[in-house]
Amino acid sequence: MRHILKAYYFLHDGIFALLSSLDGIAPFLIRLYLSPIMLAAGLYKLQHFDSTVMWLDQGLNLPCPEVMAYLVTYTELVGGFLLLFGLAVRWVSIPLMVAMLVAATTVHWDNGWFAIAPSSPVTSSAKPLADIGLPMAKASMENSIEVGERLARARTLLDKYGHYGWLTEKGNFAVLNNGIEFAATYFILLLSLLFSGAGRYLSLDYFLDRRAREYLQPKPLEQKSEPAIEPEPEPKVEPESEPEPEPKPPSEPEPKPIVKSADTQAGTVADE
Repeated sequence: MRHILKAYYFLHDGIFALLSSLDGIAPFLIRLYLSPIMLAAGLYKLQHFDSTVMWLDQGLNLPCPEVMAYLVTYTELVGGFLLLFGLAVRWVSIPLMVAMLVAATTVHWDNGWFAIAPSSPVTSSAKPLADIGLPMAKASMENSIEVGERLARARTLLDKYGHYGWLTEKGNFAVLNNGIEFAATYFILLLSLLFSGAGRYLSLDYFLDRRAREYLQPKPLEQKSEPAIEPEPEPKVEPESEPEPEPKPPSEPEPKPIVKSADTQAGTVADE
């Protein structure tokens, strides 16, 4: 087992270490995906501002509908531009997430999960959940059956009274369920940007952050170019001369030994 784990982590670390240099791709693609969606939604609300205020007031019964219309319109517009250029991405993700939560709970919540109602219970993504007995998934499956019946009836009418091939040339007909699916998806993507930031690619956040952190780094003390001052030579200390020995007093001459001659010695002996 130990060898298997070692082999697995050797492969795992080797592959994903290579991907670490590309970790800015995912935030970059998320920004490119969300930016046009937010811009389009904001521009539509701005061009139909009076209708937006009326919808928020009469349709959703929200307080201060005009203020809310300004907030949601410019949050989506400004947020879309900031996402596009990668500027203040983490900060702007927060109000955009709030806007998605408000939309999901006030506009889409009663319609369930799916944005487009599935028309076949067999291919519905709610089927695995319905099989384990989840009540909401079972209700979605029943709704799929009813959607399929309505689409079949519409197809019969169009085949009889219209040009069905021409009508479906650009895509099949579908029933717009207008559930929370899209709002929840956008919320999750914005949450990812909140944690990851804008990434490294085409991101003003990355560029400005690097510059700012380099500016805040303490710089080493700059040595001023001053003329070199040579140290003064230390004065040479001459060794002290030994004191000259004091002159000795003249010594008295030693008495020379008296040498008696042979005659003198003989006379001395004679005297005795």
